[in-house]
This record gives sequence, structure tokens and C-alpha cells, in this order.
Amino acid sequence: FGGIAALLTMLNSCAAGVATVNIDNGFGAGYIAHFINILGEK
Repeated sequence: FGGIAALLTMLNSCAAGVATVNIDNGFGAGYIAHFINILGEK
């Protein structure tokens, strides 16, 4: 199904505050990590 089943499984099993990004989305993962670090500093 083009990864849709795997994505839905990851999203349904995530706790609050956990993000899921595609394996080829390094920029998106870095972007989310940046905001997690900002929240950690507060």
C-alpha cells in the first residue's frame, strides 16, 4: 500500500509529543528535533 499501513501503525502507536517522519525526510526530522530542543530549554 505504498507505506500507508506502516505510517498509520506508527501514528496510532505514538504517545503524545512523539513525531513520525518518512525515512527519507532528514530535513523534517531535523526541524522537529529543533523544536523539541527549544521546548526542552523552557
